[in-house]
Amino acid sequence: MTADVPDAPDDLADLPYAELLRPHTGPLEVEGDYDTVHLDRIDFAPGVRAAGSRFLESAVTDCTFADTDLRGARMNDLWVSGARFTGVSLAESTWLDSALVGCSLAGVEAFGAVLRRVRFRRCKLDSVNLRGVRLHEVVFEDCVLRDVDLGAARLEGVAFPGSRLERVRLGRAELKRTDLRGAVVIDLAEGYDSLRGAVIGSGQLLDLAPALAQTLGITVEDR
Repeated sequence: MTADVPDAPDDLADLPYAELLRPHTGPLEVEGDYDTVHLDRIDFAPGVRAAGSRFLESAVTDCTFADTDLRGARMNDLWVSGARFTGVSLAESTWLDSALVGCSLAGVEAFGAVLRRVRFRRCKLDSVNLRGVRLHEVVFEDCVLRDVDLGAARLEGVAFPGSRLERVRLGRAELKRTDLRGAVVIDLAEGYDSLRGAVIGSGQLLDLAPALAQTLGITVEDR
């Protein structure tokens, strides 16, 4: 069982729309339209407001976003590589057929977002708020998810090959066809009872057994 997510290239030149991209040099604007643009090595000043922006067949490489408001933004065929997001609001944003490669997200607010056919590769997510998100056919490949809040989220067709889940919160989350077999570490701060609907390996089951027993109120004692 694998998520039906297209592979993502590591190089800009391998994008199917690479030859159509044109450099973007201006500021980001509220409800701005960005079609086949390339944002490259731009350090956006803290406090940029670009809520409701729309990105279509565009690329972002080695940019820094700090305290940027992208609430309700729509990303369709957006490729992001080497970008750093710190204190950014991506709440209620929509991502479709997009990829983030080698990116860092810290203190990001992305609650209520919808991600469909999105791939994260070699990304680090630290203290990211994903409460109530909807993840449909999403892959976290060789990623670190640390102190990520997935409370009340809905995960369908999600996979975590080579990834580490450290102190992840899954309270009241709903999982369907969620493949955890490739995860290197599964360490939940809460929500072991929300693992219903997930697929795990036998070795992982042995590792999770003490936490699952505690969640179910089972006392394990040897005579």
